[in-house]
Amino acid sequence: MNTADREYENPLILQRADPWIYRHTDGYYYFTASVPEYDRIELRRSATIRGLAEAEPVIVWRKHESGIMGANIWAPEIHFIDGKWYIYFAAGRSDDSFAHRMYVLENESANPLSGEWTEKGQIKTNWESFSLDATTFEHGGKRYLVWAQRDPAIENNTDLYIAQMANPWTIEGVQAMIARPECDWEKVGFLVNEGPAVLIRNGKVFIAYSASATDHNYCMGLLTASDSSDLMDPKSWSKSPVPVFQSSAETGQYGPGHNSFTVSEDGEEVILVYHARNYKEIAGDPLFDPNRHTRVQKLDWSGDGYPIFGVPVPDSRKKANIRT
Repeated sequence: MNTADREYENPLILQRADPWIYRHTDGYYYFTASVPEYDRIELRRSATIRGLAEAEPVIVWRKHESGIMGANIWAPEIHFIDGKWYIYFAAGRSDDSFAHRMYVLENESANPLSGEWTEKGQIKTNWESFSLDATTFEHGGKRYLVWAQRDPAIENNTDLYIAQMANPWTIEGVQAMIARPECDWEKVGFLVNEGPAVLIRNGKVFIAYSASATDHNYCMGLLTASDSSDLMDPKSWSKSPVPVFQSSAETGQYGPGHNSFTVSEDGEEVILVYHARNYKEIAGDPLFDPNRHTRVQKLDWSGDGYPIFGVPVPDSRKKANIRT
């Protein structure tokens, strides 16, 4: 294990899935994730990644009592765009908890743990269907949205799409499919490509994503495009034929996925943020097993500029095996 990995105790934060860590220009790391109850959005912040483990979580939004945004609040992400904070998340309805759509919150305060979060509404895509895991990035003077959605005309669960944005809660123009579950490792249990996370480096745009059911078969793939290519053209993107990050019996980590990327405290290293369980067998629906813990480790790089994800590092924190 390398030195950087030993700097972080893993798991970093217990029972937080779909983790997102963003380092802002104010020097703070901001963290959010899915909570086991799927009923609220929490934020915490710290001057260090390790400090997030003990930082006090602040509830900034709760699900609606009825109607839309009334159930299964999943995978929040926090972004800072044009001087304001935005949280992207997915939610079902109170009468249909898996009728997920994507929504956006906005906050004008300097500190997103305070101030008022206002609902900007649903991100409308080219059709109404199950959709989730919205992420956004800027490149070449354009802002993009990448997300997972079910095309009603395709017998898949979700594919990955990209679109340009008119503002932080509105896409414009057509949406382009850039990945669909085609490989065997993307189709175990469910036909899923989801959880996109964008990393721009070494003349390339990388999108890590997750595939298959959320048990020990959950794993990560990688899309790559040249940073000078037309990102809206599906032909610009190539997919790794094998998973880039997956379960490891040797290190005792299962179902790693739904990642994000942040940077080390010295700004020199890219840090991989993800969730995984430390046991393989799950009773009942994996979505309702709460022990997907947030983990972090250094991302390495190949000589030709591609990320090397390696294997999920073993637990180093005591009492990480929580079952409820």
